[in-house]
Amino acid sequence: MLKENIDRLLSMPLDDLLVMADKVRRENVGNKIDLCSISNAKSGACSEDCKFCAQSSHYSTNINAFPLKCADEIVREAERALKNGAERFGIVTSGNRLTKGEILVIASAIKSIVKKLRILPCASLGALGKEEFLILKDAGLKRYHHNIETSENYYKKIVSTHDYFERINTIKLAKAAGLEVCSGGIIGLGESWQDRFDMAVLLKDLEVNSVPLNFLVPIKGTPLGNMEPTLPKDALRTIAIFRIILKDK
Repeated sequence: MLKENIDRLLSMPLDDLLVMADKVRRENVGNKIDLCSISNAKSGACSEDCKFCAQSSHYSTNINAFPLKCADEIVREAERALKNGAERFGIVTSGNRLTKGEILVIASAIKSIVKKLRILPCASLGALGKEEFLILKDAGLKRYHHNIETSENYYKKIVSTHDYFERINTIKLAKAAGLEVCSGGIIGLGESWQDRFDMAVLLKDLEVNSVPLNFLVPIKGTPLGNMEPTLPKDALRTIAIFRIILKDK
């Protein structure tokens, strides 16, 4: 994004920016809201060193760690999500990669969900390959979630155990398999406004379908455990800017 455009959006009075963003929302996505629930299907013991994450085995965060849940338990959680009004159900696992056996368990759960329930199955399972994506697509998976977290420039300051290209390649493989993609990131990692703009523009270029914006909740025991929370006015400006750049997401 051109520097003059960045400067304009950053210098604009917040109330004016929010009016602009709301106009974009009304014209492009209207008032529709998707309700989503997730299953923490595998927790902790992650080999990656993402500095914000309680799931990483590199840090002491005292979370409840457990192996992959069985397919029946995941389906029961999807049933509860549907009863609670969710339209989408995401199966989320810790770790950068799953085994073939774990993928098959999740595929079995997805098949049952598609067969029995009127809820759209999504998944966030780390850096998968073409074969794994095709297995999940064949089982009935609709959307894959894989955050890029921040800009390419800042990512190396947050994670050292894998690189940014792996994130981008996973998104491209999911799209190539015919899946919708949900991808966004975390605000408040210490990144600059330029990093936030760069992330938004990349997500637009990747043509993802949905963009989650998370704001860091510092977790004791992680390297970012003492970060100051994002100021409300900066959170609002960030959301407005992402809406303006990602008009129809």
